[in-house]
Amino acid sequence: MKLIGSLTSPFVRKVRVVLAEKKIECEFEIDSPWTPETNVPNINPLGKIPVLALDDETLLFDSRVIAEYLDNVAPNNKLMPSPNRERTEVKRWEALADGICDAAALVFLERKRPEAQQSADWIARQQDKIIRGIDYMAEQLAESPWCMGTHFTMADICVGCALGYLAFRFPEIDWRAKHPNLGRLHDKLMQRPAFGETVPKG
Repeated sequence: MKLIGSLTSPFVRKVRVVLAEKKIECEFEIDSPWTPETNVPNINPLGKIPVLALDDETLLFDSRVIAEYLDNVAPNNKLMPSPNRERTEVKRWEALADGICDAAALVFLERKRPEAQQSADWIARQQDKIIRGIDYMAEQLAESPWCMGTHFTMADICVGCALGYLAFRFPEIDWRAKHPNLGRLHDKLMQRPAFGETVPKG
């Protein structure tokens, strides 16, 4: 297998963390759809990362699809529950974390445009999604040690990657000060090699 993606994408990081937690060997090829020489549109019609190339040349894209595939292909360290209410809750956490990352990425990209072409209203709308998402995340976590209560799951991976991306791209959003419970969760996740070895760089 080969994973194609960047060192900064929270969605690529999610897959890299899953690979590490599941102890799955996988080649990692660095590519970003935002570089002129990118090959990403040739392997994903949506032009997005991550992309996972399987040994039979099947191409998987979207971090949610790839993460679920990897969790099923190796029986150890299950990250997703069997189809039931708990699985739905994990997927809800994933949707929340991914939504925060989507909004944050849109703000980052908008700010890269010439200042005269930037939309302050668009940026404000995405920032509002981020803040409301973080507030809801903290409310749902409350004083639980993990997102799902007593055990580590895909939900924690998704939340950890979202918080890590905000710390990387938007240090001015001080979610730690406002939500100490999220800070505690992030610190605990960073003690895991899968997180410590995939901190965004760039």
